[in-house]
Amino acid sequence: MEMTATKPVHLIHVGPNANMARFYGIELQPTLFGEVTVLRTWGRIGTNGQAMRVTYEDEAQADEVLQKLEKQKLRRGYVPVVE
Repeated sequence: MEMTATKPVHLIHVGPNANMARFYGIELQPTLFGEVTVLRTWGRIGTNGQAMRVTYEDEAQADEVLQKLEKQKLRRGYVPVVE
């Protein structure tokens, strides 16, 4: 199965007054069985943080989840990392 090229999402939320410095990452990864995994990573900037993988049957489902998570984090004050 060939996946379309989707760029990983890298977001940060920094609030010096609240001593907040967080990161959040979302990306799609193909599996060996033709499924697609959504890999989410999050934590405090400067740490390894945590990770969670959820596997979906097709790329459309996984991309929909990625878009939903990105919109949710942007509403909560995260901003995209400029690369």
